[in-house]
Amino acid sequence: MNFTEIAKNRQSCRSYDPTRTVEREKLDAILEAVRLSPSACNGQPYHLTVCTGDTAKQVAQAVMGMGMNKFAADAPVLIVISEETYVASAALGARVKKNDYRSIDIGIAAAYLTAEATAQGLSTCILGWLDDEKIREICGLDKPVRLVITLGYATANDALRPKKRKSLDELVSEQ
Repeated sequence: MNFTEIAKNRQSCRSYDPTRTVEREKLDAILEAVRLSPSACNGQPYHLTVCTGDTAKQVAQAVMGMGMNKFAADAPVLIVISEETYVASAALGARVKKNDYRSIDIGIAAAYLTAEATAQGLSTCILGWLDDEKIREICGLDKPVRLVITLGYATANDALRPKKRKSLDELVSEQ
């Protein structure tokens, strides 16, 4: 699958098959893709906590506040992405340029993660609705949790939905 095919096939899954586990080699390939993702000054200012079993169930509860993300309970893997400290050069650049490179880097890492998961035949959903304090407690983290990504196999009835995106004319200008 080339990158455009991955982009066309990747969607936010909201219907996981709770009976199918994610194979270790697929999970390792996904984590390796994140490791290879670019970041400001190669600092990788994030940490991934892979949650399975009871820990995944606890984290799922922490993303389901106010009735949100109920599908997370069926995902066999939840990957918590927490923020880490900048490397010195990226911290300086962020201060001087007034740009939050950590958020950018976490977004890139999440994109690589979800793209490789799609290439591996798995489904994902990126969640920003979460209980930071609860997840920190569950995972033993001392830095802010920025995203949780559900990972697993979609159910057979989770068909590919049409993409609703802006047109290129709305999205791109050339100077």
